[in-house]
Amino acid sequence: MSTTSALEQTTLDELAEIAARYPEKRSGLLPMLHLVQSAQGKVTPEGIQACADILDISPAEVSGVATFYTMYKRREPGDFHVGVCTNTLCAVMGGDEILARLQEHLGVGNDETAQKREGDTHTVSLEHIECNAACDYAPVAMVNWEFVDNLTPDSAVQLVEDLRTGKEVRSTRGPRLCSWREVERVLAGFPDGRADEGPSAGPSSLVGREIARERGWSAPPGAASGTTGTEDLSASAAAAEADTSRAESETVEADVESTVEEPSDD
Repeated sequence: MSTTSALEQTTLDELAEIAARYPEKRSGLLPMLHLVQSAQGKVTPEGIQACADILDISPAEVSGVATFYTMYKRREPGDFHVGVCTNTLCAVMGGDEILARLQEHLGVGNDETAQKREGDTHTVSLEHIECNAACDYAPVAMVNWEFVDNLTPDSAVQLVEDLRTGKEVRSTRGPRLCSWREVERVLAGFPDGRADEGPSAGPSSLVGREIARERGWSAPPGAASGTTGTEDLSASAAAAEADTSRAESETVEADVESTVEEPSDD
């Protein structure tokens, strides 16, 4: 008996639509799992079985993918999922303090959802993340995968309070923050029309480009200037030949060293 009955037919149809986008339909598994999370809040057994049925693979294969990537949740996150970076630069700039402050304020551990208080509009969950790939704005967090830059412990607490009480919050370099389920649908490949809402790259990310403009620097000529690719191929061949020659030389030297007799104690 199928275990997919908890999913609406509309969702099943959209899962099949995602799979059909790819020459190898199993390549659609990642966005399909995001769609399951959009529909059910998390990766459920019903969602796993539905993906397996559509892709003609085993539920174990689907589950293996769902448990490998941390963006897929087996417990439903809050309406707003906050991920605090504590990797090297963010840690140096205060990421550890921000995470500790939020854990204390929300009363949660890693990847847990804070209790919804009387008067709260939304729930908030908290996760420690190794890197949010935004070092130029450290310390940084993401809310439902949208950036919130240059945080402090105090501004982080204010952020989660605004989210809990229903105030509109905008990403530092992106759109108005939407709910977990809404953003999961976008990640599944169903745009919400807000891709161009808000700034994308901030001044810190563009410093290198501005310096290059001031100094007249440009990229070396290559494929963009109309080359056929032969030059690149020749360069690759030359590099490979150099690597081979160096390896052969090192092998000969090693052989010579191994044949040198150790001095006798006699």
